[in-house]
Amino acid sequence: MDIVISNASGKPIYEQITGQIKGMILSGVLLEGDALPSMRLLAKELRISVITTKRAYEELEREGFIETVMGKGSFVAGRNMELIREEQLRLAEGYLAQAMEVARQGGIQREELHRMLDLLYEEEE
Repeated sequence: MDIVISNASGKPIYEQITGQIKGMILSGVLLEGDALPSMRLLAKELRISVITTKRAYEELEREGFIETVMGKGSFVAGRNMELIREEQLRLAEGYLAQAMEVARQGGIQREELHRMLDLLYEEEE
Protein backbone atom coordinates (compact mmCIF):
# COMPACT_ATOMS: atom_id res chain seq x y z
CA MET A 1 0.00 0.00 0.00
CA ASP A 2 1.49 3.30 -1.10
CA ILE A 3 1.02 5.74 1.75
CA VAL A 4 3.30 8.75 1.99
CA ILE A 5 3.78 10.48 5.32
CA SER A 6 4.96 14.08 5.32
CA ASN A 7 6.57 15.50 8.42
CA ALA A 8 6.18 18.95 6.87
CA SER A 9 2.40 18.56 6.71
CA GLY A 10 0.36 20.32 9.34
CA LYS A 11 -1.86 17.24 9.61
CA PRO A 12 -1.30 14.58 12.26
CA ILE A 13 0.10 11.32 10.87
CA TYR A 14 -3.08 9.33 11.59
CA GLU A 15 -5.09 11.88 9.54
CA GLN A 16 -2.64 11.56 6.65
CA ILE A 17 -3.12 7.78 6.73
CA THR A 18 -6.93 7.93 6.96
CA GLY A 19 -7.12 10.54 4.20
CA GLN A 20 -5.00 8.51 1.81
CA ILE A 21 -6.85 5.24 2.51
CA LYS A 22 -10.22 6.98 2.07
CA GLY A 23 -8.97 8.36 -1.24
CA MET A 24 -7.93 4.88 -2.39
CA ILE A 25 -11.34 3.48 -1.47
CA LEU A 26 -13.33 6.30 -3.08
CA SER A 27 -11.25 6.20 -6.26
CA GLY A 28 -11.58 2.42 -6.60
CA VAL A 29 -7.93 1.58 -5.99
CA LEU A 30 -9.11 -0.41 -2.97
CA LEU A 31 -12.28 -2.42 -3.50
CA GLU A 32 -14.87 -3.93 -1.19
CA GLY A 33 -13.36 -6.88 0.66
CA ASP A 34 -9.73 -5.94 -0.04
CA ALA A 35 -7.49 -6.61 2.93
CA LEU A 36 -5.51 -3.79 4.48
CA PRO A 37 -2.06 -4.42 5.92
CA SER A 38 -2.06 -5.28 9.60
CA MET A 39 -1.59 -2.34 11.95
CA ARG A 40 1.83 -3.66 12.93
CA LEU A 41 2.96 -4.16 9.34
CA LEU A 42 1.79 -0.70 8.26
CA ALA A 43 3.48 0.86 11.28
CA LYS A 44 6.69 -0.96 10.41
CA GLU A 45 6.53 0.06 6.73
CA LEU A 46 5.88 3.71 7.60
CA ARG A 47 8.30 3.67 10.55
CA ILE A 48 5.68 5.00 12.94
CA SER A 49 4.02 3.85 16.14
CA VAL A 50 1.45 1.05 16.11
CA ILE A 51 -0.70 3.35 18.26
CA THR A 52 -0.85 5.79 15.32
CA THR A 53 -1.93 3.12 12.82
CA LYS A 54 -4.46 1.81 15.35
CA ARG A 55 -5.97 5.28 15.66
CA ALA A 56 -6.16 5.62 11.85
CA TYR A 57 -7.87 2.23 11.46
CA GLU A 58 -10.31 3.00 14.28
CA GLU A 59 -11.22 6.28 12.57
CA LEU A 60 -11.73 4.52 9.23
CA GLU A 61 -13.89 1.88 10.90
CA ARG A 62 -15.96 4.46 12.77
CA GLU A 63 -16.65 6.27 9.48
CA GLY A 64 -17.65 3.02 7.77
CA PHE A 65 -14.77 2.73 5.33
CA ILE A 66 -13.32 -0.48 6.76
CA GLU A 67 -14.40 -3.44 8.86
CA THR A 68 -12.15 -5.29 11.28
CA VAL A 69 -12.61 -9.01 11.86
CA MET A 70 -11.00 -10.25 15.06
CA GLY A 71 -8.09 -12.55 14.23
CA LYS A 72 -8.36 -11.95 10.47
CA GLY A 73 -7.59 -8.28 9.94
CA SER A 74 -9.13 -5.17 8.44
CA PHE A 75 -10.97 -5.07 5.13
CA VAL A 76 -12.62 -2.47 2.91
CA ALA A 77 -16.23 -2.30 4.04
CA GLY A 78 -19.12 -3.33 1.85
CA ARG A 79 -20.96 -0.03 2.19
CA ASN A 80 -22.39 1.66 -0.82
CA MET A 81 -19.50 3.72 -2.19
CA GLU A 82 -21.95 6.18 -3.75
CA LEU A 83 -23.40 6.85 -0.28
CA ILE A 84 -19.92 7.36 1.18
CA ARG A 85 -19.03 9.72 -1.66
CA GLU A 86 -22.26 11.65 -1.10
CA GLU A 87 -21.41 12.00 2.61
CA GLN A 88 -17.94 13.29 1.71
CA LEU A 89 -19.44 15.79 -0.76
CA ARG A 90 -21.88 17.02 1.87
CA LEU A 91 -19.07 17.46 4.38
CA ALA A 92 -16.90 19.33 1.86
CA GLU A 93 -19.84 21.53 0.92
CA GLY A 94 -20.31 22.48 4.57
CA TYR A 95 -16.67 23.47 4.94
CA LEU A 96 -16.77 25.44 1.70
CA ALA A 97 -19.90 27.28 2.88
CA GLN A 98 -18.05 28.26 6.07
CA ALA A 99 -15.03 29.42 4.05
CA MET A 100 -17.30 31.43 1.76
CA GLU A 101 -18.92 33.17 4.73
CA VAL A 102 -15.53 34.04 6.24
CA ALA A 103 -14.36 35.31 2.85
CA ARG A 104 -17.44 37.51 2.43
CA GLN A 105 -16.98 38.96 5.90
CA GLY A 106 -13.35 39.69 5.11
CA GLY A 107 -14.05 41.25 1.75
CA ILE A 108 -12.28 38.46 -0.12
CA GLN A 109 -13.44 38.18 -3.73
CA ARG A 110 -14.60 34.92 -5.31
CA GLU A 111 -11.55 34.80 -7.60
CA GLU A 112 -9.19 35.08 -4.63
CA LEU A 113 -11.04 32.27 -2.87
CA HIS A 114 -10.77 30.11 -5.99
CA ARG A 115 -7.03 30.79 -6.20
CA MET A 116 -6.60 29.86 -2.52
CA LEU A 117 -8.46 26.60 -3.05
CA ASP A 118 -6.37 25.81 -6.13
CA LEU A 119 -3.14 26.51 -4.22
CA LEU A 120 -4.22 24.35 -1.28
CA TYR A 121 -5.15 21.54 -3.63
CA GLU A 122 -1.77 21.76 -5.39
CA GLU A 123 0.09 21.62 -2.05
CA GLU A 124 -1.58 18.29 -1.25
CA GLU A 125 -0.58 16.69 -4.56
